[in-house]
Amino acid sequence: MRITAQLIKADDGFHLWSKSYDRTLDDVFAIQDEIGAAVVEELKVTLLGAAPSVQETDPEAYALFLQARHLSRQETEESLERSNDLYQQVLKIDSSYSAAWSGLATNYQRQASLGLIPIDEGIDLAREAANSALAINPDHALSYAILGQIHTIGDRDLAAAARYLERALALEPGNIEILRFAASLYRALGRLERAIAVFDYMVTLDPVNNLGYYNLGIMNHYSGKPDAAITAHETALSLSPGRIAAQVFIGEALLLKGEPEAALAAILQEDSVWRLIDLPMVYHALGRAVDSDAALADLIEELSQQAAYNIAYVLAFRDEADRAFEWLDKAVQYDDPGLGDLPKEPLFANIHDDSRWMPFLESIGKSPEQLSAIKFEVTLPE
Repeated sequence: MRITAQLIKADDGFHLWSKSYDRTLDDVFAIQDEIGAAVVEELKVTLLGAAPSVQETDPEAYALFLQARHLSRQETEESLERSNDLYQQVLKIDSSYSAAWSGLATNYQRQASLGLIPIDEGIDLAREAANSALAINPDHALSYAILGQIHTIGDRDLAAAARYLERALALEPGNIEILRFAASLYRALGRLERAIAVFDYMVTLDPVNNLGYYNLGIMNHYSGKPDAAITAHETALSLSPGRIAAQVFIGEALLLKGEPEAALAAILQEDSVWRLIDLPMVYHALGRAVDSDAALADLIEELSQQAAYNIAYVLAFRDEADRAFEWLDKAVQYDDPGLGDLPKEPLFANIHDDSRWMPFLESIGKSPEQLSAIKFEVTLPE
């Protein structure tokens, strides 16, 4: 006899899978068991995809790895340094543990983006660590995603970033860390609603991970939704009280809402160099010109190379267009990763009508036409 099994989507009748089994009618119950087991195995692959593989390592190394990953997600200056130390301990025990290499790569990239280490140094270290992971395991999905992030913020090659992230998503479409990097590419491409959809998915799936809320706050900031941005950043801070830059983004949201006094109170709670960036703008909004000039001088003295992009939007906010474009040129010279956010950053609003704005965007590959030409789509798991 011939038995055919089919899987049909009930809502639209779409044919997902079928297979026929030819058997002799000797023991119907044995046939039933055999075909039932075979169908279950087939449907696991069809419905769920291949079972994920996990690299084995020494139990002590794995325990240290879990601690390192937890600290990394807090994204404070101290937690990232401690996380790096733990990842190095893991690699002393098992130098072939690719997940530890990719963890280091993620940390180095974040330290560079947050201004904790020099940009060039951080990007080079991140690239080296990600490539070390891929040398061990050529199918290590997260390492491809990290290289995609490096091309997004470091190399400013968004087409290459899309290729790396597509490869990562093909290997592990439901990996939250990979989805975070994919949303960052959406952010760099100016497709903010799509980025918000990915981060919404992340916080639904992992509601105690501050990274999703922090990035959701940034996306709402760029989308002109300051209240939603404040709520997201406050949630991130409740999960990671020392979270770098969250207070700054709350302050910027309040500033854009026209509440400079509240913005100053928020920014003064920031315990990192990011505090220096926003003080000139807040004092300017409060009409305290002398304090604004002094705070800007301090910012330039302390962070002229690490924060050239940020200094540019401070000057734009203060209606100093010529100086703003001078610092944008310096940001290009220093390969400042902040340039990835340039088209959507609301703090540059005062110079959007300047005749130099669109040519500058084109010079760094960020004009609307250049960004729309890059094909990249993320399909969220159901």
